[in-house]
Amino acid sequence: MTYSSLLFIYGFLPLSLLIYWFTPEKMKNTSLLLLSMLFCALNSFRFLKFIVGYTLINYFAGLFIGKFRNKKIISAIPLFLGISADVIMFFMFRTDFLDIFKDKLKIPYEFFPVGVSFITLTAIGYLIDIYKKCIRPEFDIVKFSLYMMMFPLIIMRPVIRYNTFRRMINDRKVTLCDTGTGLTIFVKGLVKKVIAGDTMYAMYIAVKSVDIWNMSSVNAWFGMTAYLLSLYFTLSGMADMGAGTGYCFGFRFPHSFNYPVFSNKMRDFASNWHIQIIYWFRRYMSKPLCEMGKSHVYRKIIFISAWCCVGLWYRFDMNGLLWGGIIGLTVVLEKYIRRFRILKITGIIYTYVITIIGMVFLSGENIGQSLNYLLVLLGGNKIFADSLTLYLLKYYIVLMLICTYCSTSLFRNMVMRSGKSRIKSVIALLSPVVTLVMLALCTALISYMGSSELYLISL
Repeated sequence: MTYSSLLFIYGFLPLSLLIYWFTPEKMKNTSLLLLSMLFCALNSFRFLKFIVGYTLINYFAGLFIGKFRNKKIISAIPLFLGISADVIMFFMFRTDFLDIFKDKLKIPYEFFPVGVSFITLTAIGYLIDIYKKCIRPEFDIVKFSLYMMMFPLIIMRPVIRYNTFRRMINDRKVTLCDTGTGLTIFVKGLVKKVIAGDTMYAMYIAVKSVDIWNMSSVNAWFGMTAYLLSLYFTLSGMADMGAGTGYCFGFRFPHSFNYPVFSNKMRDFASNWHIQIIYWFRRYMSKPLCEMGKSHVYRKIIFISAWCCVGLWYRFDMNGLLWGGIIGLTVVLEKYIRRFRILKITGIIYTYVITIIGMVFLSGENIGQSLNYLLVLLGGNKIFADSLTLYLLKYYIVLMLICTYCSTSLFRNMVMRSGKSRIKSVIALLSPVVTLVMLALCTALISYMGSSELYLISL
């Protein structure tokens, strides 16, 4: 069960809100935790056991680190053991290197805990912050369990620090207005995922189904643009659905994306793409390493290396490494290009081209396949367009243009700059109607196409 399934939309979510509203104030955290455990169990009982075990390991590791944190050497032992357990869990499910652990634990090879990449970063950051005395360890097992496994966070969580979550859970208040706002955010994310993300992915599959050596250059550009839009709308849509669900329960989670697609600088793309993930790598990796040396060359190498790690977090293979390396390298080189003041005119085109080249590696099955696709992009097949091009123009181009517009901040900026309160009033009046229409349309699409559980990357 995911956020975009009919079981969640019309069954689990309304039932959870009803139970939460009628639960006494002192029991609301416990109620939310039990609902989260039920959500995990509905995915699979094995997933519930995994997330509970993962939570307990980091809970006790945090307590031991906090108990001995005035003694650096002693507290480093539970820190090392806790992080080692988290890293082993990550590699066990993201690679084939640690299949021996699956055999010993009798874990089926097809089992994959959704969100394990986010949970790993969350847990490691929590343990490091306790060790560095940035936060106190959490003694309340219910609150810590919610931090690790609350169902609005479990699939596509923003990786927030525990002191931020602690303020949220202690100070939250829920009203009917908040519930309505949260549901609106949820439907917005659902529209991104079901209408935009899934449709663009269907366009990408239509292009990818053609043999690489018979693919035209125009189709290759269409296909990779569709993949970029699909990836953005899928990830940001799932994040919005989680944030909207959390809003209904009083949690104000930060945005995970801030219109990164079609930026006019690669630096803007890098800083607005998966914001909390990028911040995590900057805080816990690049910043500490940069403090060890003041050389500009050294810091640039660390910056590029950090982006390589981001790529490996997405895909633990050479394709993921190259994707991260391309972004990191272009951001570094961009500083010198900006001196010539040419990005004011060509910035969007340049960023789009670099982003598409990166997506070639992120989407490819292996390095060889990605390089072949890149060759086709550059016209290596000497086929500019074909009959499939006409098909894509006929059935997908309008939706692609709409998705391209929606992936930018143009509409938001137009509303914000509008000085006429009448326009804002009309938008506020139409918003509930549009939300209901979009919900009905998404429901119809999910019912027709089956459960909408598309994941471009297993995170």
